[in-house]
Amino acid sequence: MMRRFGLWVAAGFLLVTIPAKAQEDDTKKPSTEAKAAAAQSAAPKKAATEDPNYVIGAQDVLDISVWKEPELTRPVPVRPDGKISMPLLNDVQAAGKTPLQLAADITAGLKKFVTDPQVTVIVTTINSQRVYILGEVNRAGAYPLLPEMTVLQALSSAGGFTQYANLKKIYVLRIEEGKQVKHPFNYKDVLAGKAADQNIFVRAGDTIVVP
Repeated sequence: MMRRFGLWVAAGFLLVTIPAKAQEDDTKKPSTEAKAAAAQSAAPKKAATEDPNYVIGAQDVLDISVWKEPELTRPVPVRPDGKISMPLLNDVQAAGKTPLQLAADITAGLKKFVTDPQVTVIVTTINSQRVYILGEVNRAGAYPLLPEMTVLQALSSAGGFTQYANLKKIYVLRIEEGKQVKHPFNYKDVLAGKAADQNIFVRAGDTIVVP
C-alpha cells in the first residue's frame, strides 16, 4: 500500500513540475512582437527616393546618420524655412540641396567637433513635392508628385469631376522665372488624342484648376 502511494506521489510530482518547467522555458523565449520590433530597429532606413539629384524641400523628413556617433544620428524634419536642427551645428540649410550636398555641409561643420566624421543623408519621406488640384473635382487638395506625372494622371487622383466642371477650360498654373504662367488643358481633346501636347508633365508646386 505504501509503495503504491509513493508511485502516485511521484507521478503527481512529475505532472506538476513538467508544465512548470515548460512555462519557465517559454518565458525565456522572446515573443513574436519582440522579434519583429528588434528586426525593424535593425533594418536599414528605406529611402523615399533613390534619385541622387533629388532636391530636398520644406517638410521633407531626412535620416541623418553619423558613423559611430549615435547622439548625432536621428530622423530630422525640414522646417518650413528650409532648415534642419542638429546638435553642435544648430540650424543647417537643407532645402534646395541634394542629400549628398547636405551631407558634405554637415561633414564640414562637424569637423570642428568630431574626428573624421562620416555623414549619410537619406530622404525617408517626401512632403515637399506636391501638386494642387482645385475647382470642380470631387477631392480638391494637395497630392504627392510622382515621377513623370502628367496632368491627366494628376487629375485622376482627385476622384473625378463634378457635374459643373468645364472640361474644356482646365488649366495649369506654374511659376516660371518668377512669373505665373497659365497652361491650357482640354480634357476631352486630350482623351481623344487631339491635344497630346497639352498633357504636360506636372512639376512640384503646380496648381491644376478645373473651372
